[in-house]
Amino acid sequence: MRRTTILKATAYAIAAAQIALGSAYLLVPAGFDRLLGLSTAPAWTTWPLQMSGARFLAFGFGMLLVARRPLAHRGWIQAMIAVQALDWISTVTNVARGTVALAQVGTASFLPLLFVAGLLIGYPRAQAAANR
Repeated sequence: MRRTTILKATAYAIAAAQIALGSAYLLVPAGFDRLLGLSTAPAWTTWPLQMSGARFLAFGFGMLLVARRPLAHRGWIQAMIAVQALDWISTVTNVARGTVALAQVGTASFLPLLFVAGLLIGYPRAQAAANR
């Protein structure tokens, strides 16, 4: 499989995940937390969760841009690599501490690693950028 194909497939998968999470946290943050089996949070947590949802949506949009024109949007790729790495570290740390159970984090225990791998494998190289 070509590196560009891997990058585009990864970008579309991340976009779908980000848009789904963003929509859930923007529109029904408490309901989404219940779906994950998390304890009821104070009412004020709706505000930062909804703001986070907006950012998830923005990153989803950024990944759609990457899928269409990877060379022009390398900054989005770099940002998403950082986001996914930090997401995975946060997830593993919180599972290890017992803050959340592995069953509650679901795909967050492994998807960020796959996403980072796909973004790194497909990352547009400088020479490829110079040739276009």
